[in-house]
Amino acid sequence: MYRDVLAIVLAGGRGSRLDPLTRDRAKPAVPFGGIYRIIDFTLSNCINSDIRRILVLTQYKATSLNRHIDQGWNFLCRELDEYIEVIPPQQRIAETWYQGTADAIYQNVYTIEKAAPRDTIILAGDHIYKMNYARMIDFHRQQRADLTVACQPSSLEAARDFGVMGTDAEGRITRFVEKPKDPPPMPGHPDQALASMGIYVFNTDAMYELLFQDAARKEASDHDFGRDIIPRMVAKGMRVYAYPFRDENRKTAAYWRDVGTLDAYFQTSMDLIAVDPILNLYDREWPIHTYQPASPPPKFVHTDPDRRGSAYSSIVCQGVIVSGGQVYRGILSPGVRIHSYSLVEDSILFEGVDVGRHAKIRRAIVDKHVRVPAGFTIGWDRRLDLERGFTITPEGVTVVSKDEDLERFV
Repeated sequence: MYRDVLAIVLAGGRGSRLDPLTRDRAKPAVPFGGIYRIIDFTLSNCINSDIRRILVLTQYKATSLNRHIDQGWNFLCRELDEYIEVIPPQQRIAETWYQGTADAIYQNVYTIEKAAPRDTIILAGDHIYKMNYARMIDFHRQQRADLTVACQPSSLEAARDFGVMGTDAEGRITRFVEKPKDPPPMPGHPDQALASMGIYVFNTDAMYELLFQDAARKEASDHDFGRDIIPRMVAKGMRVYAYPFRDENRKTAAYWRDVGTLDAYFQTSMDLIAVDPILNLYDREWPIHTYQPASPPPKFVHTDPDRRGSAYSSIVCQGVIVSGGQVYRGILSPGVRIHSYSLVEDSILFEGVDVGRHAKIRRAIVDKHVRVPAGFTIGWDRRLDLERGFTITPEGVTVVSKDEDLERFV
């Protein structure tokens, strides 16, 4: 176990591009894959990497996230100095919300100092991937680095949304530009750029000095690692290294997804139901942990040809009852009920959704506890869905918000 390492998970993002899924919850708390929350992947990576001192920094709409971590991640032993601790904004240093990623860490320096880590790994709580952080920490120490940044090749178009770096032959970062309009390509790869994954390992003492210097700049800084801290470190000639992403997903291509938009979220979710899914959730050597409530197993009811409870190419979670309805390529979260003669195609139904008789849902995301009335349709008539106030993504996915009262449209 890496007892001299502290992990800090930044979990305070608004996730505005995921609205309405983020109207009542932070982006890291958005459900994913039926039983998981997005933050479960980062936290599972920490546990699987033998990192068991973890701070989760929250900010916006954190109630759902706090409850999930309290219920599903309370198994670490404080007596052995193992913990996952949720830290809300305390305004100990400044009377403001976090102004950027660096400011979020700066405002929690007091808590970090109490843990006294040799190295601090800073992580985002809103990405889907598997990674052994221990290997990155070992690399960081071997290089005697002040900072190590995880990276992977990206298309030039996608790289506009990330930090882009250049390196020398030894992997030392020689330039770093945050979200450039014209990303510099990798040598020998004119169609690719080397993109930051937002995963940082700092020598903690060096990090303290940098954070205090940045805070002193006040309005002259965005107080962000990508925009301010890293470029200044490179310019000063500090030891800043790139660490190539090593995937624990055990597939041909490395898997890392930023589900920052509704369409990206929908496609990443639907990838899970492929015959050979890109993301392997069934790997016992790298388990993804989450909160598992005490629920009965799923049940399928009725076998008549015109009233058969069945689900094809789908994920069906605990507590689901498919009662005489048909599901094709669906993700049915815990407690979903599919009534007779209903049809669900290419859709994600969150916990507790109830689909009435003869209702039809296609290419949709339906948030928690929505009751779909008998004969109701979602995703079949774009004009009608817009009139009802539903969100429709650029790729035509209809999104129904949490607790939406659909009876008023009947």
